[in-house]
Amino acid sequence: MSLAISEEKPLLEVKDLKKYYPVKTGWLSRKTGYVRAVDGLSFSVNRGETLGIVGESGSGKTTLGQMILQLQEPTGGEVWFDQRKLTGMSGKALRHVRADLQLIFQDPYASLNPRMKIKDIIAEPLIIRGETEGLQLRKRISELMEIVGLREHHLNRYPHEFSGGQRQRIGIARALSLNPKLIVCDEAVSALDVSIQAQILNLLKRLQKEYQLTYIFIAHGLASVKFVSEHIAVMYLGRIVEMGQKDALFARPKHPYTKSLLSSIPVSHPRETKERILLKGDIPSPINPPSGCSFHTRCPMAQDICKSQIPVFEQHTDKHGVACHFPM
Repeated sequence: MSLAISEEKPLLEVKDLKKYYPVKTGWLSRKTGYVRAVDGLSFSVNRGETLGIVGESGSGKTTLGQMILQLQEPTGGEVWFDQRKLTGMSGKALRHVRADLQLIFQDPYASLNPRMKIKDIIAEPLIIRGETEGLQLRKRISELMEIVGLREHHLNRYPHEFSGGQRQRIGIARALSLNPKLIVCDEAVSALDVSIQAQILNLLKRLQKEYQLTYIFIAHGLASVKFVSEHIAVMYLGRIVEMGQKDALFARPKHPYTKSLLSSIPVSHPRETKERILLKGDIPSPINPPSGCSFHTRCPMAQDICKSQIPVFEQHTDKHGVACHFPM
């Protein structure tokens, strides 16, 4: 499965990426199977663009983000960043390229060291890299605080003295400190109030425009993904079931799972109504996924072929592709 986002040379390329976790049982810890967290993903992202990745919990979104950053070693496949192959890279070469790859965590409460002052949290990546020191280091820290909308007098405070939105701004400042090219936003706004979510999303969009950042934006909420993304990939049980340009995907969803996710977005006007598609059952276990199409146990359109054959991802237009035997 592959969908090229455009003809431009991509900053990030993922080729047939897989991550299988062995399942061991018994007192001898014998291997009895695998959890297929990510099962053969391929896509590309251009410089300065955002790819939104959505899906239910357990679909493999976070695992995918961690493999892109080489925080987890893939079972198979390749990750290429800026024409360099990251998979298999180690040691000094990987440490050098990691300055261009950063992560914004989901939980702004757990992602900051409670024993460190804010100035030390932001300075830590710069000190480790040995890029700045002394007066230049303090100037850079103050500059980063201003960029994310915080004030210089906040630098001597500890994380517990800030609100959730302020902590996430600190996390963003830390991610920006080494001037990265790609940032993985792993549920970066899901732990925040709705009004604060809007502020952080606006901040991310402004920073992307000013610094030509590229984002992988992982989230549950399709509304926030639509706001920040140019393209959207819908994941289900470790596979991408639909992927395309956001306007095309929202206007004409081709996969039943995508259509059900879109129906869950709240309407903006009290008199407006729309059909709500409720899926039966829960997402199956990735240890023992259904045969054929993994979505067929919950799909209202499932037929016999769906139970026996895995659908092939097909590109229907240059902006839209789907893995479904009966696309809408």
